[in-house]
Amino acid sequence: MTGVSFIVIVLVVIAIIKGVRIVPQGEEWVVERLGKFAGILTPGLHVINPIFSNVSYKVTTKDIILDVPEQEVITRDNAVILANAVAFIKVTNIERAVYGIENFREAMRNMVQTSLRSIIGGMDLNQALTSRDRIKAELKEAIADEALDWGLTVKSVEIQDIKPSNNMQEAMERQAAAERERVAVVTEAEGAKQSLILNAEARLEAARKDAEAQMVAANASAEAIKMIAEAVKENNTSATFLLGDRYIQSLQKMADSSNSKLVVLPGDIVSAVKNLVGGK
Repeated sequence: MTGVSFIVIVLVVIAIIKGVRIVPQGEEWVVERLGKFAGILTPGLHVINPIFSNVSYKVTTKDIILDVPEQEVITRDNAVILANAVAFIKVTNIERAVYGIENFREAMRNMVQTSLRSIIGGMDLNQALTSRDRIKAELKEAIADEALDWGLTVKSVEIQDIKPSNNMQEAMERQAAAERERVAVVTEAEGAKQSLILNAEARLEAARKDAEAQMVAANASAEAIKMIAEAVKENNTSATFLLGDRYIQSLQKMADSSNSKLVVLPGDIVSAVKNLVGGK
């Protein structure tokens, strides 16, 4: 074997070694020949021309997790909230992912951030804080078409956190405290109002009952007087006895009183009573 043959054999061996490519599972490699796209190497053993061809890009075919950093977003009612998200994408067209965009990861991250600001900016504060599913659905729809143009498929988009900013939280706490105080004052005033109404109704009912009782007593007294008058027409003995009994009871009460020091009784009680009723 001559020296030239030996050199040729060594060069061939080196070329074969340099041309052998083993692509791991979960990746696909982009091969360029003379600076132009030549093909894609799938997982496994491959041999390429090491002189005119080279592996320019190594792209993962596994799902990619894109963490979208927290950002401030202004809602429709000028409230400032903090929101961040995470997107799950997959490269489905390697040629587009490599040649359609300079850095598809950074492009998707910016796309999610921009779309998230736009969606939340069209909502008021309460909607933004309570509509995660709606935001997620609109966000996925907003970035799906652009992702497809870049050879990507959006598997899912999740809202990690959405909350008011620190200043907004303090303002909301003050507002909530003021609202609780207002409700307490209104409740107390309403209770006092109901109490006054109930007391007034009770007094009105008591006065009505008192009036009814006085009317009943007056009617009874009138009826008694009428009966006495009828009895007196024929015989005033009954009237004399009744008035005398009332007269004696009144004198007895005066005698029993602690303030009474002296009780004067008429000498002739019967005559006194008769004089009261006009008797002879």
